[in-house]
Formats: sequence, C-alpha cells, structure tokens
Amino acid sequence: MELEIKGLYKNIKQAEVLKGINLTLQGGKIYGIQGKNGCGKTMLMRCIAGLVLPTKGTVTINGKILHKDISVPESIGILIENPSFLKEHTGFENLKMLASLQNGLSDEKILELLESVGLSDAKNKKFGKYSLGMKQRLGVAAAIMGSPEIILLDEPINAIDGEGVETIRKVIIGLKSEERIILVACHDKEEMNLLADEIITMSEGQIQMEGSTEYAVS
Repeated sequence: MELEIKGLYKNIKQAEVLKGINLTLQGGKIYGIQGKNGCGKTMLMRCIAGLVLPTKGTVTINGKILHKDISVPESIGILIENPSFLKEHTGFENLKMLASLQNGLSDEKILELLESVGLSDAKNKKFGKYSLGMKQRLGVAAAIMGSPEIILLDEPINAIDGEGVETIRKVIIGLKSEERIILVACHDKEEMNLLADEIITMSEGQIQMEGSTEYAVS
C-alpha cells in the first residue's frame, strides 16, 4: 500500500488552506499529524478520503489517481470531526446497520469490535445517551470496522479518559500491518510519541517537518 500526495493545494473562497503538500505514506506505519487548530490537518484528511476535490495537485493510491481513476479510496475507514450516528439506535444497532452497507460483519464480530474499544457494557444503550467519550469510541469502532487498508483518525482520543486512551491506543497499534496506512491527528504530543512511528508537523497549510518518533511502540 502506498499513498502519494503531489503539489496539493486547496482553496476555500480566497483562503489557501493547503499550500503545496508533498507526502508519501507507506503501508506498515502509523503516521501522526500534528499542528495548531486551522493548520490544515483535517482538510488534508478530507482530501485523502476523497471527500474534497483539491484545487490543484493529486492524491494517488497504489498508482490510481483520486477523482480521476477512482472516485474514492477502495478500502478506507474515517473518523473526521464528530462521529455521526442515529441517536435513537443503540451502539450495536448503529454498527450493524453500517456493516450491512459495507461488509456484512457478523453480530459476533461487531460485539468483539465493541469490546475492543471498551463499549461492551454500552452496546445496548442508545447513541443519544452516550457521553462524548463513548461517542468517540464508537466512531473509532466504525472507522476500523472491516480492517480497511487506509485508516484516517482525526483526534480519536478526544473526550476519552486516561484508561480509555490506553485502550484506543492499543487498538490502533494492533491494526498496524504491512498493507495498512494509518494516519492519526492528535493534539497531545506525548500520546503522539507513544502511538506514531513517524510524525508530520503542519503549520499554515504546509508541512514543516517529518521524522521518526523517539518512543514509538511496536
């Protein structure tokens, strides 16, 4: 798996949100992306996911150009901003409906997924009654369901307590494989060092630095 970004620009009205991004991501690594609010992290993820058409430049996945050769990545899981589910349905029911549209996971696999993110006790609770941290856990579960080849997680530990953060970290690290690219945005630098193999630092729509982390867990 390889994802290549060349000369990527994105303008919103008169503002340049992304300014000439060049980046190559290889399978088998967890990439952390960090920077201040408004630096372009979320917009970059939206472009990779095919949710936004770049103003200029290309996103190429395994040799196929997004929006030219393929409309969206063929195997992708996404958690960008606040996860959206049906509030009158339980966590289990929401994942079951999503699975029916994607890959038809069995009830047993869905229950295992809920357990992995720490939601076993809340599987029959309506999403509308979930706390912010529980909603985020369910968003992570939805993003990783079916083990997609590209996983984009925007602030996956937002509103999650200390023990829950460790749980989600273990889940993400456990997904790492030679075929899979994982890109995680996180404002917590210490957590990023524990989670990511490489960190990409962004500022004002540009990449300022790339490098390996000192404390990455394998």
